[in-house]
Amino acid sequence: MVPNYFIGKRSAYGANCFVADLAARLNSDRVQVSSDALSAYVEAVERGFGSEANYGQIVKTYSHTDLAEQRRYSPPEILTIKRTIISGNPDVKSISTSYVERQNLTMRMHMRRLTRLTNAFSKKMENFECAVALHFAYYNFVRMHKSLRMKLAMAGGVTDTIWSVADLIEAA
Repeated sequence: MVPNYFIGKRSAYGANCFVADLAARLNSDRVQVSSDALSAYVEAVERGFGSEANYGQIVKTYSHTDLAEQRRYSPPEILTIKRTIISGNPDVKSISTSYVERQNLTMRMHMRRLTRLTNAFSKKMENFECAVALHFAYYNFVRMHKSLRMKLAMAGGVTDTIWSVADLIEAA
């Protein structure tokens, strides 16, 4: 389940807004948080969770890519992966951004306005924000998760009702 999202720049302000919202939505006494090496996350996690988070960062070093036309969209080769404990006692093997990266890919595939080299971009930020909100509402409440065989909002204990698209529109 995607508990929150943030649309904005990767800045200290954006990190603080995102992490504060995330901390307010989670009921757990202690959570494990992972991020990339954006330095703004260190202060944001401390500010949002205090000492109640097991926080680690993952830094991937990539090879220099040849920008030849046929390789333009191929991922570069990963040279090293370094996991660093920032605070608390995180499980080092679980310090990962893979779920977020996969979620970003899913969102890009479900929303044409996020595909590369498209003419379907949002001309107004408000339209883009509404499209992202609709995507996550659909993803959490309407879309059936194949391995869980239920809606993610049901698995997360947010609802016990099976929602349809009509239910989502009515709730909005």
